[in-house]
Amino acid sequence: METQKRVNAIEPRFEQGRFQLIAGFGARFTQDTAQDIPLLWEKFLPWLGKVPGQKDEVTYGVCCNPDGQGGFEYIAGVEISRLDDLPEQYRWIEIQPGPYAVFQHKGPLKSLPDTFQYIWKEWLPTSGHQAADEPEFERYSEDFNPRTGEGTLEIWIPLKPS
Repeated sequence: METQKRVNAIEPRFEQGRFQLIAGFGARFTQDTAQDIPLLWEKFLPWLGKVPGQKDEVTYGVCCNPDGQGGFEYIAGVEISRLDDLPEQYRWIEIQPGPYAVFQHKGPLKSLPDTFQYIWKEWLPTSGHQAADEPEFERYSEDFNPRTGEGTLEIWIPLKPS
């Protein structure tokens, strides 16, 4: 257990986020069904590179639209430049500019929930920062391989301005 904590005890860097339009496939989840998020990614991956207005190969997993009961929407997607020709099967969300704590997740994807636990239960309560009521997102760089879990994965937590 002590080793696990040390692995996850990463300090974030702080970034000013920019406006982004993210589009992809979305579904609603709870803490009990969040283990099904990889299935949403499996459905979306064949569409990579075919999303109208797609800017690059970076992918995003956006947690948004909480229902106050522990449920949330998750969108597996990419950044797009426009909405005008986006087909109906896509869900989209605007990411607004603002301050973020950015954590790098190291290790296999299956340990991603541990990193989130560390951020929300350990780091945030003792950091002097407060989370903003904005979407949080995972950013998977161009070098990220979803099959092997290798590559750069960042977790962007929106913060209330200090």
